[in-house]
Amino acid sequence: MMTSAGVETVAGGVARPPQRSHSAAAKRRRMWAAAAFLAPALVLLGVLVAYPVIYSLWRSLYDAAGTNFLGLGNYATMFTDPATFTAIRNNVIWVAVVPVTVTILGLIFAVLMERIKWSIAFKLIVFMPMAISMVAAGVIFRTAFQENPQLGAANATLVGIHDAFGGGAAYPNARPREDTGTTVKGGAVFSDEALSAGSVQDFALIGIAPDALPTSATAAVTAPTPADDAIGGTVWLDFVKGGLGTPGQVGDGKKGMPGIEVVAQDVSGKVIGSARTANDGTYLITGLSTGPYSMVLPASNFSAPYQGISWLGPTLVTAVVILSYIWIWAGFAMVMIASGLSAMDRSLQDAARMDGANEWQVFRRITAPLLSPVLIVVFITLIVNVLKIFDLVYVIPPPSSLPAATVIAVQMWTVSFGGGNNQGLGSALSVLLLVLVLPFMIINVRRFRMDRER
Repeated sequence: MMTSAGVETVAGGVARPPQRSHSAAAKRRRMWAAAAFLAPALVLLGVLVAYPVIYSLWRSLYDAAGTNFLGLGNYATMFTDPATFTAIRNNVIWVAVVPVTVTILGLIFAVLMERIKWSIAFKLIVFMPMAISMVAAGVIFRTAFQENPQLGAANATLVGIHDAFGGGAAYPNARPREDTGTTVKGGAVFSDEALSAGSVQDFALIGIAPDALPTSATAAVTAPTPADDAIGGTVWLDFVKGGLGTPGQVGDGKKGMPGIEVVAQDVSGKVIGSARTANDGTYLITGLSTGPYSMVLPASNFSAPYQGISWLGPTLVTAVVILSYIWIWAGFAMVMIASGLSAMDRSLQDAARMDGANEWQVFRRITAPLLSPVLIVVFITLIVNVLKIFDLVYVIPPPSSLPAATVIAVQMWTVSFGGGNNQGLGSALSVLLLVLVLPFMIINVRRFRMDRER
């Protein structure tokens, strides 16, 4: 029974506190325990997230020194700055290209991984770039796409292909020796005399060092007298170290100039035949009629050699940076989508195949729709990631191309710490970045909650 003091008594006169008070104390203990566990996380969130956001908002309202209140002045400056427009444009390009490309590649790789025997090795190769830091990956791509073909693998490949398919040899600054029966016109070298079939036309060139000749060059030889339907001759470097040899004559250790194009033109300037010099400098153009002809070394022989493409120039540098990001993150998309494939009910695919659907129809009508939750999560995660991309954009472009490749995060750092020393404007850029990223983060969190409730 209950006494007047509110104490419950039981048999034997023993008193015990009311059940309600016991429940309230237990509830308070649980609340304190929860608070103790949550406190470290809340402190970290406050220090690392809440405080920086609030401080950035406050700092964006002041000038570079942080003393004069500008209101929305930094935001007005930000949206009238051409560099900011370039950064926003590049971020739009990133968002439009990268998430779609990476998601599609991840989907293709995940499906292929189930159909090839060496799937473990394939998975390792595709996912390995994720183990490399973004800075290291940036250094790798900057080295691979160097414009100098002696350093950059991409241009070394292009130069090799170009030279293998008739690129020929280039001898910049080479010119004919005077009084050897040739004249320079428009960068090309012409024979002074009109020649008929069966004639010989030699070209004695100077203006380059012997070390500049290809390693395949051999000692120049006098070309044999050609047949009645051909014109031949020798193109050689008319110079020997030490000043030895007779000018205008083959011999005395002089070397031929391989790979030079020689053409035969008629009186109207039409090209009738062409040939390239051998390692000893000799050439032979056959299939000619009586003539007359002018023998010409085209100006392309004396232009700078093909050096490939300026990958890291302002025009292509953004594409190179995007390619490096795709190389890194395709493995992430593959693993995420592969986990969704492993959890899929395969009976639906088998039923579709039994009903006569081909593999493309099964993929389009069954596999892709069932994977849509995973694809959406991957896609939105990539959008958030590319909106705040910094490392690759800062590391890969050379200083001359960085303004053309800049994005909002890089522009924010440049304005604040990279020489601009205007943390007010930099804070305004950080707020802009937060506003752009926040909606996609909210969408992703909601997707996670929906998946957990299913």
